[in-house]
Amino acid sequence: MPELSPIRVAFLLFPNVTQLDLTGPAQVLSRLGNVTIDLVAREMAPVPTDAGFALLPTATFATAVQPDILCIPGGFGVNDAMEDEATLAWVKQVAGDATWVTSVCTGALLLGAAGLLKGYRATTHWASHHHLAAFGAIPVKERVVFDRDRVTGGGVTAGIDFGLALTAAIRGEAHARLVQLSLEYDPAPPFDSGSPERADDATIARYQALAARGAPDRDARTVAAAQAIDAAGES
Repeated sequence: MPELSPIRVAFLLFPNVTQLDLTGPAQVLSRLGNVTIDLVAREMAPVPTDAGFALLPTATFATAVQPDILCIPGGFGVNDAMEDEATLAWVKQVAGDATWVTSVCTGALLLGAAGLLKGYRATTHWASHHHLAAFGAIPVKERVVFDRDRVTGGGVTAGIDFGLALTAAIRGEAHARLVQLSLEYDPAPPFDSGSPERADDATIARYQALAARGAPDRDARTVAAAQAIDAAGES
């Protein structure tokens, strides 16, 4: 077997991130072979996730090595992250030299706020999908969307599919199939309620109420972030 070329992956880590948006694809991409994974945050302190436990950064914006793959996870904390100048500056800087610029779930909103989805096909969590167009993206309702060097995954668990699809693009389908088998990724959910097209109205309403409590001003703040990009372009 030929030696695999080295790959470095950087995941942005911010408070109130949805940990599975990060840990799902990180587990898959860790099996690319000859890979280094960094969790990059503003500082080295533990970062709280929405699951009630913290993740430890491996690097800061100042110390992180330029990655080949930049991945932005989502979560309710995206609202604050996409308004943070230091975060946006790091994302823009790293994206400029990355081979792949990617996101999972509402991480796409942060890519959009950084001006990195304009003119690109993209997806995100179903409840935030309507925001993509405001950032100049072309919304696509698919689980994983490739458009040139941009790769976006849908909500949360789509990060595993995203990781496998990206693995196939980089190392080939045979390697991706091996990774899938090694993880026994053979989903058979106990309920058919994983998308708004199949969930009942009561379940959708309960989720929307939960999301409104978790990010009560997401709509207004996302619109403001999109308007900030337009204003910067006109200045």
